[in-house]
Amino acid sequence: MGAESQLNQGEPATPRPAASVVLLRRGGKHSQRALEVLLLQRSPAAAFFPGAWVFPGGAVDPEDGEGPDGFRACALRELREESGIELPAEEELIPFCRWITPEMISRRFDAWFFIALAPAHTPPEVDGGEIVDARWFEPAAALAGADEGELSLAFPTRVQLGWLAEHETSAAALAAYRGRSIEPLQPEVVGEGEETRIILPGIADSRELKNLAEEFRPRD
Repeated sequence: MGAESQLNQGEPATPRPAASVVLLRRGGKHSQRALEVLLLQRSPAAAFFPGAWVFPGGAVDPEDGEGPDGFRACALRELREESGIELPAEEELIPFCRWITPEMISRRFDAWFFIALAPAHTPPEVDGGEIVDARWFEPAAALAGADEGELSLAFPTRVQLGWLAEHETSAAALAAYRGRSIEPLQPEVVGEGEETRIILPGIADSRELKNLAEEFRPRD
């Protein structure tokens, strides 16, 4: 989502099912337990979001299955393949949000995002191919880095980091989203050339992100 260079001028493509894990950990040492989230940097040579920092995730494969079980299996598999972190099969994955790529983008996904808690002492390991780096960030620090031009973040990633930044601990974030209903969010691409931007209709666009996280918070 947000790949303005891949605009589709024909009939909208059918979104491909996809899933991601927003992996949290208890940051800091001793009494410092701030929430941190895992972000992976895509290769600068990637055709889709080159160099962007993303949550581990990807398209659902046939072997993952279909429906909710398929999304869950995909999320766990992508986390393992891209970060080297494996969650137990019974680990709690909490539905966080669902994004559908704008119709004008040629490569579209219907992507479910789940939040989960990382096992203790599991540093990420990347293969240096599709993923070239992995770091734990406090959400507010990642957003500040993007504002300063140090990180490239996709539109949905920024919004989700804004939601997470409101919680001081990973336990608080997990509790806040456990049991909430999920409504799909589908941005639109408007404008042309340098004026191309993403909007969430009726609320704000990618140039007005300051209050966007609050406007699109998942509701109980």
